Amino acid sequence: MTLWTSHDAAAATGGRATRDFAVTGVSIDTRTIRPGDLFVALQAARDGHDFVAQALEKGAGAALVSRIPQGVAPDAPLLVVPDVLAALEGLGRAGRARMGGKVIAITGSVGKTSTKEMARIALAGQGKIHAAEASYNNHWGVPLTLARMPPDTDFAIVELGMNHPGEIEPLARLARPHVAMITTVAAAHLEAFGAIEGIAREKGAIFRGLAQPGTAILPEDLAVTQLLRDCADGAGTITIGFGQHGMARPLKAETVDGTTQVRARVLGEAVDFTLATPGTHFVMNAVGMLATLSAAGADLAQAAARLSDWRPPLGRGAVEDLGGIRLIDDAYNSNPTSLSAGLATLARLTGGRRVAILGDMLELGPEEIALHAGMAADPAMAAVDLVHTAGPRMRALHEALPAARRGRHADTAAELAECAQDLVAPGDIVLVKGSKSSKVSTVVDALRRTRQSTPPGERTA
Repeated sequence: MTLWTSHDAAAATGGRATRDFAVTGVSIDTRTIRPGDLFVALQAARDGHDFVAQALEKGAGAALVSRIPQGVAPDAPLLVVPDVLAALEGLGRAGRARMGGKVIAITGSVGKTSTKEMARIALAGQGKIHAAEASYNNHWGVPLTLARMPPDTDFAIVELGMNHPGEIEPLARLARPHVAMITTVAAAHLEAFGAIEGIAREKGAIFRGLAQPGTAILPEDLAVTQLLRDCADGAGTITIGFGQHGMARPLKAETVDGTTQVRARVLGEAVDFTLATPGTHFVMNAVGMLATLSAAGADLAQAAARLSDWRPPLGRGAVEDLGGIRLIDDAYNSNPTSLSAGLATLARLTGGRRVAILGDMLELGPEEIALHAGMAADPAMAAVDLVHTAGPRMRALHEALPAARRGRHADTAAELAECAQDLVAPGDIVLVKGSKSSKVSTVVDALRRTRQSTPPGERTA
């Protein structure tokens, strides 16, 4: 099915088409480009113009460029624009404008991608669904998601992220969601904001992009909840939380054989659902997501029933049996709130020694050392038998732990990865967590290699 004609794309971007074309998708990467895609020559770590010829050779239907690249014929199917990123935004804006379904936007310091994937799974069978790939939540990821959206989409799910002030509002205004959800506000990217209130204001800026009348979904039980309410002024508001005032709240959550069985009340309706993983934070994300989908017009009971099909994305809390150990792979990102949630999940699992392998939490600002050391007092830490750490910041936690709980410390995650098989023993339940740049995922990779296993979703037949 044609996604963009040369005429429509030129009108959306203000560009000039060298010839007529029709494309069926939009791509920024020649490694994954498909025949018929529009290749967008973004300038990032590399200049996308250097790959236009390769994209066309692979069957791209056209390329979005700011100049005719070397080695590309002047009569090749090109859409020439003054600025490629601005043109991609134009495509995204036009894609949003021609779509008649409901748009859902999700942000938060923790759980954006997991919640987005929950929503995608839960909506199955309720129309044509379009969702952001991976963590496409930044200044190019959001317009790319919208530019790829078919006009006949019934539900679109967009993820919005940030690491500096002023990033959320432009993305929200581009997406113009009917319903916007904040999963939580925590000390992530604190270095750029100075205080949790600054993070809350930035997250709350998502509500400025709401299509009117819009609905704001926000956590009820945070110190910054009132600030988020203020940001949502003028929108319908639905609160999520464990307390009695939450309009969407879990009533009971019980871990059974590695799954979590939940009863919740969502907008006055009792619903039961099962998550195929432990974790209180996943329960709250699911309850908030169900409220979000209901506000967008989806069938609540049908969405709840589909949740058992959801699995955490790789690196975000997936639990797997791995050559004699049980691994919680949460190595994609970390901050004090998400680490506390990960430790709580580890504490809740039974059957063997509990081991945590932790890399640095980054972008926490001047209090980063104290925040790392403070994790020694986390309530769930009392149930952890052994803690291995990597990185200069995690040394503070290593030194704050009692000697009986103190495992190995290494300057880098790569050093821990070299001795990964010595960090754990058969029967252990192992949490691996750290900020992405700490590279603690190398420990996960090493454990998989030494124990001859592959992650969920990558099993071979």
